[in-house]
Amino acid sequence: MFVISLVIMAVLVAADQLIKLAVTNNLPLNGQPVEVIKFGSFKVFSLTHIRNSGAAWSMMSGKTWFLIGLPVVVLIAAVIYMYKIRKGSKLELVSLAMVLAGGIGNLIDRIRVKEVVDYIKFEPINFPIFNFADICIVIGGILFVICFCFLDEKKKPIRDDIKVKDENDKA
Repeated sequence: MFVISLVIMAVLVAADQLIKLAVTNNLPLNGQPVEVIKFGSFKVFSLTHIRNSGAAWSMMSGKTWFLIGLPVVVLIAAVIYMYKIRKGSKLELVSLAMVLAGGIGNLIDRIRVKEVVDYIKFEPINFPIFNFADICIVIGGILFVICFCFLDEKKKPIRDDIKVKDENDKA
């Protein structure tokens, strides 16, 4: 499953980079939003080509070397962890592949153009513009937390109080 998760990761990175290439080639930087989904006058989401030199919500803007170095260390650690659990939960491996794919997609942008290409604007609320890599990171992160907290029996804490109560009930 380790190899399959690496393939999933590669496919997601390729999709991210192809979408960003299409956005870069077809939408002017900081241009007018292109409405994609709209119901009457209610806008759902649009495409808007912007660049982000920071992390989420433009935090640490201009700290390019830190925003390159830290993800590289995290990516290496995550791949090592994936290898160690390669015979474990398939969902955990896929979730990590998604997080890594998003991280690699944004890392490629930071190395290549010193900024991340963002383009998805969710219109109903005032939310920062994001990209496919960000979606991979969020969905993968949620799935990983679900695996870690709810699905992996080995990682659940042992509750001695329940065990003691069960033994007392038998007496």
